[in-house]
Formats: sequence, structure tokens, C-alpha cells
Amino acid sequence: MSSPNLILATSTILGNEKALGLYEIHEQSPNYRGFHRYQILHVVRDGKICEFRKDMGLASKYKGVKQLRIPSYMEHTVDELLDIADTLRTETFIDIKDWLELESYKLA
Repeated sequence: MSSPNLILATSTILGNEKALGLYEIHEQSPNYRGFHRYQILHVVRDGKICEFRKDMGLASKYKGVKQLRIPSYMEHTVDELLDIADTLRTETFIDIKDWLELESYKLA
């Protein structure tokens, strides 16, 4: 019997399967050798949430790169989320005026 709040692990994911979300976060490595950046994808298998984790290396390699949390709610595939993450990770400047499609704006 499994707990209803338990998230199962998976060692494989498919690029065309729908996902609940993608996260890139910094966590202590399992062997306590410093913080690493982990890419985490949640997918649904047989009606249960499963988690795929990829170790992206030392968190220090990602200085100035924000941690990511991209919700998908089964709207995007794994490949689409990976593309979004790549774009967000490499873009360091967001033009707020352009992004909000405003002619003029005031920052408080």
C-alpha cells in the first residue's frame, strides 16, 4: 500500500509525453559534496505523479542564473518544457515594457 502523497521516481522520460512541470533548483548533493543544480520533471504514469531528476552539476556553474519553476499542468510536452528552460536559463535580461506590451509604465 502506498501513500497518496508519495511521488514515485522514474529513470526515463519521453520527449513527447505531457508533463506537470519542470524545475531547476539547487540542492545539497546526496553525498554531501556541495550544492548541485537539479532538473526535475514531473510526469504522470498510470495515474500517478512520477519524478525524473537530472544532476546538472555544481550549482556554482550557474552563478547569476535563477532557479526555474515552470508549471505546465499537462499542457506542454517534456521537450517543450526543456526548450523553455534552455531559453529562460540563457536569457538574462527581460524587457518588462515589451513583455507586458505597454507603451509606458512606472516602476514603484
